[in-house]
Amino acid sequence: MTRRLTRSSDRMLAGVCGGIANYFDLDPTLVRIAYVVLSICSIGFPGMLVYAILWLIMPDY
Repeated sequence: MTRRLTRSSDRMLAGVCGGIANYFDLDPTLVRIAYVVLSICSIGFPGMLVYAILWLIMPDY
């Protein structure tokens, strides 16, 4: 069985972080916290733009 990266039904905004957490079998809350911290701490990581792009290209669950 192959795994697919899809948006999650366990969603806060669009389900992107929840989908990434499901794909890697991680806790969605930890993925969300890590994403926010990485977005805030790194000037070179445009977090909102990447999130919006993932929202558009990741298929729904």
